[in-house]
Amino acid sequence: MKTRLRPADLAREHGLSTQAVRNYERDGFLPPAARTASGYRIYTEVHASALRAFLALVSAYGHATAGGIMHAVHDDDVGRALTLVDRGHELLLRDRETLNTVRKAIGHLTTGPAPEPAPAGWSIGEVAHRLGVTAATVRAWERAGILVPSRNRATGHRLYQAADIRDAELTHLLRRGGYPLARIATVVEQVRTAGGTEPLAEALETWQDRLTARGLAMLDAAGRLNAYLVSRS
Repeated sequence: MKTRLRPADLAREHGLSTQAVRNYERDGFLPPAARTASGYRIYTEVHASALRAFLALVSAYGHATAGGIMHAVHDDDVGRALTLVDRGHELLLRDRETLNTVRKAIGHLTTGPAPEPAPAGWSIGEVAHRLGVTAATVRAWERAGILVPSRNRATGHRLYQAADIRDAELTHLLRRGGYPLARIATVVEQVRTAGGTEPLAEALETWQDRLTARGLAMLDAAGRLNAYLVSRS
């Protein structure tokens, strides 16, 4: 006979309230519980395994994806559940690749030659020549919100300062890496907000730590999910 467990038994292991356990069952994250003649829920080790799996999946993939995985399992659609797991790993890999590309770009900017000072700023043609691109390309970066040059009040011509050159060089490197302008705009804004590449380099280390933690959480979640699938068989 399977060991009978109360909601409090499941809740205690994870520091949850008994109501939270009931809510997880109601929402389909746990399999339905049997009831006593008086209406009390009867949980088993299978429910305990489901709760461990769900909470581990939340840590690894977020609440929505974790819920989707558990719903798929309870619909006996393991393929759908594994597809959601695969998408999470795909996103993690993409984030790692983005991190490595940005880190290389930042490293190039901090070790490469700094732009020579110009009292009034560089013209769009000078920026384009420096990067080996066309002026139309530089204008496209501006339309995407990546570059925000000042203007000469008398002529209306664009004036690019040292920070603009830095942003343009970073944009050029990321474009060569195949990144779309929308994602580049986000990265450049981070550089601009941080006040330069050095603070961003420090932020990248924190980003790396988060990715590592997410990867380890996915490993733990995989083991917990597998244990739950085995308990259901």
